[in-house]
Amino acid sequence: MNKEEVLERFLSYISIDTESDASSPTTPSTDKQWDLARKLHQELIDMGMSDVTIDEHAYVMATLPSNVDHEVPTIGFISHFDTTPDYTGKNIKPQIIENYDGGDIPLKGSDLILSPDYFESLKNYIGQTIITTDGTTLLAADDKAGITEIMTAVKYLIDHPEIKHGAIKVGFTPDEEIGRGAHKFDVEKFGADWAYTMDGSQVGELEYENFNAAGAVVTFHGKIVHPGYAKGKMINSMYVASEFIESLPKLETPEHTEDYQGFFHLHNMKGAVEKTELHYIIRDHDKEHFEARKEMLIKLVSDLNEQYDREAVSIEINDQYYNMREKVEPVMHIVDVAEKAMKELGITPLIKPIRGGTDGSQLSYMGLPCPNIFAGGHNFHGPYEYVPLESIVKATEVIVKIAELVAKPE
Repeated sequence: MNKEEVLERFLSYISIDTESDASSPTTPSTDKQWDLARKLHQELIDMGMSDVTIDEHAYVMATLPSNVDHEVPTIGFISHFDTTPDYTGKNIKPQIIENYDGGDIPLKGSDLILSPDYFESLKNYIGQTIITTDGTTLLAADDKAGITEIMTAVKYLIDHPEIKHGAIKVGFTPDEEIGRGAHKFDVEKFGADWAYTMDGSQVGELEYENFNAAGAVVTFHGKIVHPGYAKGKMINSMYVASEFIESLPKLETPEHTEDYQGFFHLHNMKGAVEKTELHYIIRDHDKEHFEARKEMLIKLVSDLNEQYDREAVSIEINDQYYNMREKVEPVMHIVDVAEKAMKELGITPLIKPIRGGTDGSQLSYMGLPCPNIFAGGHNFHGPYEYVPLESIVKATEVIVKIAELVAKPE
């Protein structure tokens, strides 16, 4: 792989602002996502891909036809082009640190420092080319590194017909960062037997388990009267909300859990005397534990209503996605081939659960089994985000190797 070409492609994608917006009802949720979608659509046409399409919701799909005579499963590779609304991705000014020496990296657009004393993963990339932000934006390696890898891999296969492969589908989606990336993905049109999302972090990550997920809005109803005459009359909804918060397990939050441990995460709150809202996300890899977490919230609401002898609290819970392990385990050969590809490239596979969600989860339940493979970035969704160029190259090589392995006769 030509590293300079890979770098140029990545920089061209991150120069386009594609932030999504959870408050928007449209797909894509922001018009600016069309800018990158249309660019990818044209690039796929220009490189000679077949069946190149872009639909009314900005989903981009294309096919690299098989170059073997025998029957081969059709595989796919998928990435999303939106970036998180949690931190701006507008006017990204990347820094290119060649031959990284292992020291602090000043983010020159701000007073921030990317330091290996805090971000220990940097120590793994001494001597490599590190792409960082300037401290004023995110980098958008999530998931424009994944897009770069897929686009580079199919271009490489086109330019090297001596590498034998079956039909390969590629797909690029909007709105993954707001949980809607797979909602309007046409699995039947895509036409793959299975696929991989290129959306993980460090080199070697290979994931086929993720959280079961739900969102909960808990609403507390108070009574407001003049505070000078409030005795026996006022009910402050914020105090009732505090009781609810304090009733949940203190150590079952994101900052106290890891690996397979689930959590309750209070990520937003809005309150006044008369009404307070708490917004939670509920996560657990185990389905029974997941259901138990939801029941715990419902029971707390019931207990508070009984305590206040009125409907002081109401709750709305909506499931968001489920653990894809249930759908991938029956076809574990799709994980095995990715693991073998990494090993043949000298990469140590890191098979572990995703502590989050992925389009692959929803797609798996839509009939397209879809494990997740590393894309190479670190510290997503903020100004400390970085990606080693060599990691993007390695992920690209994994895509090519998977295509080659799947096409080998039994």
